[in-house]
Amino acid sequence: MACGSTSLWAGEATWFCCGNAWGSCGSAGTGACGTCQSGKNMAAWPNLSAACWDITRPDLCGEGMPRRTCGAVMNVRHQCSGATVCVTLADCGPRTKSFCGEAACCNGACRTNRVIDLTPSAFTAIGSLSSGKLPVYIYE
Repeated sequence: MACGSTSLWAGEATWFCCGNAWGSCGSAGTGACGTCQSGKNMAAWPNLSAACWDITRPDLCGEGMPRRTCGAVMNVRHQCSGATVCVTLADCGPRTKSFCGEAACCNGACRTNRVIDLTPSAFTAIGSLSSGKLPVYIYE
């Protein structure tokens, strides 16, 4: 399945480590799907399963995100630079409810609430790890 261009969601993207040690990441677990690797273009989604939803609770921040499961692919586009990366869902996250209202902005345009976590490989394809978070659009 290839990444598409149908708009799905918008918000903040952050990054996380999973799998074997890679770049700035030490060795970590392979995520809810058992396949997550920091060196691959992968992501965590807050509504990967009912159990995941119970942990991340994006609805508490006003985000009624659709369910997407392990192996689903998404195209993530940096709001300002237009850079894109195609990712495969491999974990549950981010814990959206812990960051309600947090914003990532560029050129005066902001996106709020953490709605997707990217592996370092995926994050660096569209931005700098040192930024920590990016405003993004998500397509499928």
